[in-house]
Amino acid sequence: MSQLRTLEVQRNEFSNRKFLATPLAGMIVWFAIGLISIFFSEFVTIWAIFIGTGNIVYLGLFLSRFTGENFLKKDKLKNEFDALFLFAVGQAVLVYSIAIPFFLLDHSSLPLTVGILTGLMWLPFSWIIKHWVGIFHSVARTAVVLALWYLVPAHRFTIIPFAIVLIYIITLYVINRRT
Repeated sequence: MSQLRTLEVQRNEFSNRKFLATPLAGMIVWFAIGLISIFFSEFVTIWAIFIGTGNIVYLGLFLSRFTGENFLKKDKLKNEFDALFLFAVGQAVLVYSIAIPFFLLDHSSLPLTVGILTGLMWLPFSWIIKHWVGIFHSVARTAVVLALWYLVPAHRFTIIPFAIVLIYIITLYVINRRT
């Protein structure tokens, strides 16, 4: 059954969701990358960054079944803001075209570029839900990742992923407490 709903109604429906699965997926992946960087070589960590961040969306789809969000539910009403957010995710994927050439010149750039670029989708998310949490996540992530990249060059592959995890923890806390 097709239902005509205004964009404002759809925005409210989108904004009232839990938003747990995808941030949890990002947090889990970045935590795994941090652990891998402690126990394995930089070469293995580099692959973990590429493979892990490329699979956050799939892990989020899986986790959504357990958070009550169930992204793949067949009878879910179409929402234009889902499409908008998917475009934001697509934008984050396209910015690998910046990360990869920079990585080929300086492999230690990977935590910087992927850490910042994959966090950009939080800005349109903030606009959609009319809440500051996405702006916080994107700006804090950019500032912290950039600062750590300069301040701890010998530990970029370890400290940056764990800093991203901390930002996810704060973000999840705020998302759960928002009204």
